[in-house]
Amino acid sequence: MFPDLDRRSREILKLVVDAYMESGEPVGSKAIAGRLGLGLSPATIRHVMAELEELGLLHAPHVSAGRVPTSAGLRFFVDGILEIGDLAESEKTGIEAQCIARGNNFADVLMRAGDALVGLSSCAGLVLAPKADRPLKQIEFVALNPGQALAVLVTEDGMVENRVIEAPLGLSPSSLAMAANYLNRRLAGRRLAEAQKEIEEDVKLRQTQLDELTAKLVQSGLAVWAGYQGSGQLLIRGQARLLEDVTALEDLERIRQLFDALETEETTAKLLGAAGQAEGVQIFIGAENQLFAHAGCSVIVSPYRNSRAQVIGAIGVIGPLRMNYARIIPMVDYTAKLVERLLK
Repeated sequence: MFPDLDRRSREILKLVVDAYMESGEPVGSKAIAGRLGLGLSPATIRHVMAELEELGLLHAPHVSAGRVPTSAGLRFFVDGILEIGDLAESEKTGIEAQCIARGNNFADVLMRAGDALVGLSSCAGLVLAPKADRPLKQIEFVALNPGQALAVLVTEDGMVENRVIEAPLGLSPSSLAMAANYLNRRLAGRRLAEAQKEIEEDVKLRQTQLDELTAKLVQSGLAVWAGYQGSGQLLIRGQARLLEDVTALEDLERIRQLFDALETEETTAKLLGAAGQAEGVQIFIGAENQLFAHAGCSVIVSPYRNSRAQVIGAIGVIGPLRMNYARIIPMVDYTAKLVERLLK
């Protein structure tokens, strides 16, 4: 529950947040007095700021320094004070032009949408692509170490999924090609779930011309793909944006840990779940979300749905706590709706 602030306290909190977003530095009472225009003395403003600090909305990082908003203060600001407008028509046109290029498949649309958000927000872009349960175009096997192969699955709309699978020892390049050709003849234009049982029965009854090693490879590949319960692929666009405000080694280490976390399948699943908890844009400020608790970042993300109204992915930005929420929230909302429209 948010505290019940009077108009003066709300205005001072707003001015502190605005000034902090502009400079990234602690904000003092004299600076607020110059912005406020209500005839309040710096001493009165200091008193109000002290009350806001007691409520956990402001924090003084150093003795005798100004104050900065806490995560709770930013949440109060975003939910109770911030006025969110709409994107300019030129910005909408720019996002559409970048995403809707002739010949783009859906994978390209997602990447371009992420890049558009990076360019307009000055933050890093988050793109959660749907898992490959869409009609298939091609599958290939690539030999790795003895006993391992890389299965590469390409959907008709250009999404690519890679999985390392167990492979029988002694497989020749011709066996890898034979397994791929066999699956491509039976999978092209179909979803894996539709063809899996048919292929398994065909191999089991030896109605094919596959040799024993090749048949084992086919079965191993099917088992890995069918058993994969991941939530898709999380891609980060414009990672360097997260490093622009880093000035201390400990901050750099937090960002490195964030990158490591974003590469895990568990994080991908949790992010999709968090994004799909409610309609529209979701905002996670600082430690509010365990995924980003130690990174000192905020995340603005919105899910997109398929023609059956199922959440299959998400798109958004990750950036500093002092990002421009009023500008970025409608930007993410519009881009996610555009992606959804193009998907259908």
